[in-house]
Amino acid sequence: MKMPPLKMLLAAAATGLAFSAVQAQELKLGYVNSERVMREAAPAKAAQAKLEAEFAKRDRELGDQAGKLKAAADKLDKDGPTLSETERSRRQRELVEQDRDLQRKRREFQEDLNQRRNEELAAIVERANRAIKQIFDTEKYDVILQEAIFAGPRVDITDKVIKALNSTAPAAGPAK
Repeated sequence: MKMPPLKMLLAAAATGLAFSAVQAQELKLGYVNSERVMREAAPAKAAQAKLEAEFAKRDRELGDQAGKLKAAADKLDKDGPTLSETERSRRQRELVEQDRDLQRKRREFQEDLNQRRNEELAAIVERANRAIKQIFDTEKYDVILQEAIFAGPRVDITDKVIKALNSTAPAAGPAK
């Protein structure tokens, strides 16, 4: 079906006007490197230090327990040839039980650490999102992206977000 020339001319003019209106209105884009925010912002660093302090004692205890288990295993290897079969079997069973206990404690430690890390991370992400929203509103952005394959320095507002997070008082994360 062929369009009459006048209708084609009007459609082309309307399309051209719409395109030039979009071009005249420059789109304001922003990009935030979330990974960098989590690595460089003061609240993220504070949360990491808080977690390290909170879990340092348990980590040392697990290290000590692992050292004692290794020493006991080395002693059994050394004394093994001189021990009776029943004594050697008894010590081996004890070592296996101690190893299971250590592995269980390590799993619990890792689960607790991951849970606390996720809690702290969620609090920081929430604060970062509020900072991004504030930048979005005050600077009249049309779009701010957090995931991009490539982003030029002209649209990267990561430094602004980090500065905004660093200027706010540290939030008290969930305590355990």
